[in-house]
Amino acid sequence: MANDSKPKLIGINHVALEVRDIEEELEFLERFFDFSLRSKSDEMAFIELGDQFIALMKSSDDAKDNHRHFGLVVDDKDRVEKLLNEQEIDVAEGKFLNFYDPSGNQWQIVDYSEIEFLKNPSVLRYLGCSAIGKGKQAMGDLVRKGIDP
Repeated sequence: MANDSKPKLIGINHVALEVRDIEEELEFLERFFDFSLRSKSDEMAFIELGDQFIALMKSSDDAKDNHRHFGLVVDDKDRVEKLLNEQEIDVAEGKFLNFYDPSGNQWQIVDYSEIEFLKNPSVLRYLGCSAIGKGKQAMGDLVRKGIDP
């Protein structure tokens, strides 16, 4: 459904999440993920994802997300699940690895090998993940679309 009069969507630059406390959120995430910050203040923090980022914005809204969520790609989903279980963080039942942060944001963890999402090899090197690859199904899905990984 190409339309030359409209810009094409080509990716996500960042995801912005509202959190009740920047320090609390960062301490929570550090229990499960290895990451660095682009910058941080009392009102916001930016988690580095190579060519993308997550923006955490301080908010007083305590509403829990029941259906809204975002999928975060990791190099080892099983290891995240193990860490969540060790920390006694509730993981939602079902096909996906979903959990809530202290501010009620729903995180869905996705393994890089299982999805069609591709990172440029130079970005993977920067992130220290140059050895990860794609699983058989994800590779087949990419090839069927004409994308040569």
